Amino acid sequence: MLHFVDPVQDLGAALLTVEKPNRYVGGEYGRLARRDAMLQTLIAFPDLYEIGMSNQALKILYNQLNAIDGVSCDRAFAPAPDFERLLRERRLPLYGLDTGISLHDLDLLFFTFGYELGITNVLAMLDLAAIPLHISERGDGDPIVLMGGPCVSNPLPYQDFVDAFWIGEAEAGFFEMVVALVAMKTKGASHDELLAYIISHPSVWTRGKVRACRAIDPMFTERVNDAAVFPIPNMRVIQHHGAVEIMRGCPNGCRFCHAGYWYRPMRQKSVDAIEREVAAFVRRGGYREICLSSLSSGDYRGIEALVERLNSEYGQEHVSFQLPSLRVSTFSLPLLAKLAKVRKSGLTFAVETPVDAWQLAINKQVSLDNVTAILKEARKQGWRGAKFYFMVGLPLPNIDHITEEAAIVGFILELAKRTGMHFSVNAGTFIPKPHTPYQWAEQIDEATARIKLEYIRYELKSRGHKVGIQDPFISTLEGIISRGDERAGALIEAAYRKGCRLDAWNEYIQKDVWRHIFAEHEVLTRDFLSERPSGVPSLPWDVIDSGILPDFMQEERNKSLVQESTSPCMERCTHFCGICANDTQTVENIVQNDTPVDALPSITPDPPSSPVTYRLLFTFTKTSSAIFQPHLALIELFSMAMTRAAIPILYTQGFNPLPKLEIAAPLSIGVSASAEIAAIETVGFYDAIHFLEEMNHALPAGIRIVEAINVSIPFGVKKHSLSSLLWGFAYTNGAETDYVPAANDKQYRVARIDAAGSTSVYGLHRLAVLAKGAVAATPESYFTVYRALYPCAYTPV
Repeated sequence: MLHFVDPVQDLGAALLTVEKPNRYVGGEYGRLARRDAMLQTLIAFPDLYEIGMSNQALKILYNQLNAIDGVSCDRAFAPAPDFERLLRERRLPLYGLDTGISLHDLDLLFFTFGYELGITNVLAMLDLAAIPLHISERGDGDPIVLMGGPCVSNPLPYQDFVDAFWIGEAEAGFFEMVVALVAMKTKGASHDELLAYIISHPSVWTRGKVRACRAIDPMFTERVNDAAVFPIPNMRVIQHHGAVEIMRGCPNGCRFCHAGYWYRPMRQKSVDAIEREVAAFVRRGGYREICLSSLSSGDYRGIEALVERLNSEYGQEHVSFQLPSLRVSTFSLPLLAKLAKVRKSGLTFAVETPVDAWQLAINKQVSLDNVTAILKEARKQGWRGAKFYFMVGLPLPNIDHITEEAAIVGFILELAKRTGMHFSVNAGTFIPKPHTPYQWAEQIDEATARIKLEYIRYELKSRGHKVGIQDPFISTLEGIISRGDERAGALIEAAYRKGCRLDAWNEYIQKDVWRHIFAEHEVLTRDFLSERPSGVPSLPWDVIDSGILPDFMQEERNKSLVQESTSPCMERCTHFCGICANDTQTVENIVQNDTPVDALPSITPDPPSSPVTYRLLFTFTKTSSAIFQPHLALIELFSMAMTRAAIPILYTQGFNPLPKLEIAAPLSIGVSASAEIAAIETVGFYDAIHFLEEMNHALPAGIRIVEAINVSIPFGVKKHSLSSLLWGFAYTNGAETDYVPAANDKQYRVARIDAAGSTSVYGLHRLAVLAKGAVAATPESYFTVYRALYPCAYTPV
C-alpha cells in the first residue's frame, strides 16, 4: 500500500515556522506525476528546491519518464535543516511534490548528482524516507536507488549507498531500460529481478562490477527536448530562465575541465531543434529569458545568425537571450550587441591563468592584448566593467620570479591601466578531477591556497576592484570526495551522522565536523589529494570507461608539461582521442540559411503609444498550496502565466522591461483569499472574458481568476493606481464578516491571532479587497469604483 503526504493538510500552520515554505508544497504549473501508474519513480535532487529546479537534466528526466506509458515520475529536493526537523518531529517521510508519495514506497528512486558536496544530502533524503543507507541492508520493501550525472564519473565513494549508477547520457538507453522495467513489473517481477536487469546494462555500474561504459547520445543534434519545460517553479530559482542546450560537449580540450572531457564529443544541435525548444520555453513555459547553453556557446557554428534570428522572432515580446560561456577567441561585440537588444548582459572572461606559457600548458589561450581590445571597444558601446575568473593551484611549469597569484594581480592591474575600467574578480582553487589529463596531479593544500587567494584579494581590492574568493576548505572537501575511492564513503557517512548537511552552503556547512574527521583520517585524505604516479596499474575510477583512450590522456598530460597546445576537436580533427567511432562523432551545425546577418529582419519596434490606456481589472483566489507564495513570487507567477496565455500586456521602458502589473495589496503568507484585486495594462483592447478563460488554463494550483472587467481610460484623464484607491479588506470571522480599514489591518490580524490562541495568521481568510467609495470614503467593490471613475468600463464576467 502506497503512503502519501499532503503538506498543506498534514503540516498546515507548521509550514509557517520554516523558511520559504513554498519549497515544500508543490502545486506548480505543469505537474505530470500521477498516483495510479504501474511503475512509481522519482527524481531526487540533493540540494534545495531553488537549485534543483534550475537543473535542466532534472527536467529532461522528469518529462521523458512521465511520457512513458505506465510510469509516474515525481520530484523531491533536499530539505533545509528547519524542514528536516519538522518532518522528523511530525514523523512524516520525505515525499514527492506532485503526488505526495513517500520516497520509501517508490519502485525506483533516481538521484541526479551534479556536485560532490551534495552527497550528505543524499544520505539525509534516504534517511528521511526510512530507506536504509547501506545497499546491503535493503530488501524487497525498499526502492531501488540509482544515481546519474557528471559526479558519478567516479562512483566509488558512493558505492555503499547507491544500488546502481547510470554512466553517461540518459538519452542513450536509460529510458528504453525503464520501458523494459515497466513490462517486467507488469508481469510480476520482484525487486531483485528488476535490479539484476538494471545492473546487466553495459552503461550501469555497481559495486563489484568490473567496468561500465559511458552512454553517449548519437541523436543529440536532432533531438528536440520541447517537453523539458515542466514543471514551472513556484518561486524565483537560482537560474530563472529557460535553458536550451545548443551544443553538448566542447571542442576546445582545456586540460583542467572535467565537463569538457566527460561530455565528448562536441555535438551541435540543429537550428530547427533549437527554435522548437525556444518556442516551447516561451509559449508553454512563459519564460522571457532564454539561455542558449553549452560549455562554449561561441563555438556554435552560425551563432550570430542564430541569435539575430531569435531576436527577430521574439524581441517584440520582450524575450531576451544569453550565452553563458564565450571564449575570447569567439567573442565578438556585434554578437554581444545582439544579445543586449532586449536586456543588456555583463562581460565575463574565464582566463584561469594569465601567463602565455601557462595558457599553452592548460590548452586555453586568453591573451592580454585580445582582452584589452575587446574591453576598449566595449567601453565605447557603454560597458563600464567586466568579470574575470581565475584559478590557483593549476599544475603549471615554473617560471623564474613569477608566482601565479602575482601574475593574476599583474594581469588585472595592467588591464585596468589600459582600459580605465574596474573589474569583478573571482578566484578559486583548482581541483584535479577524474577523467582529465590532470587526474594524476596533486591538489594544493588548503593553507597554500588560502595564502594565494588572500594575496589576490588584498592586492586588487585595495585598488578598487571587487574580489570574491572561493573558500579553499570547500575546494579541499570537494577534492577529497571527487578523487577518493571506496574508503571515502566512511568519511561521508561519519560527517552525515554528526549532522553535516548542505555542505555547499556557507550558512549550513559544519567545517569543524569535517576537519575533525579529516584529522582522524589524515593519511587517507592526504592520499586522496596527492599526486598519482602515471605508472600505477590503474586509478580508482578506471572502472568507468569514458570513451577516451588512456594513452590520449597521458599524451595530453605530457604536452602540458612542455607547454604544447592541442587543436580543437572538429569534424576532421588531426588527433584521435578515441571518442569518434561508429555512430559517435563530432558534429557541427549545418548552416542551412546563408542569408547574411545584416539582411535578416530587425526587431519590430514597440507599437506607438495609444491615446487610450486599456486596463484590465480582475479578482483572483489564493488557496491551498498557493497561500504559501509570497507577494514577489505571486507577481512572477502571474507574469509567466500571461506569457503562456499570450496576453498582450504592456511593458515598462528601459534597461530591464517589466510587465505593467499591479496587485492592490500584498497578502501575508498563510492567509487564504477569495477575491484579491489586480490590474494590467494591455496593448489595445483585450476582451475580459477571453482573458479569464486563457489565464485559468495557465495558472498554478490555488490561483484562479474569478471576475474581470475592461477599463478604457481616455488620454488626459487621471489614471488611478489600485493602491491609491485602497480602503481596506473584508475578512471572514465565523459566520460574520469583518470590514477592516487598511491602516488597522495589522492590528486586526494580531487580535485575531491572540483570540484564537495561535502563533500565526494561518487559517485567516480574506474575502475581498475594497476600494474607497465616492461617498465619505465608504468601502466599495473596485469594479464599482472603476465603473464610476471610467464610464467606459465593461460589465464584469
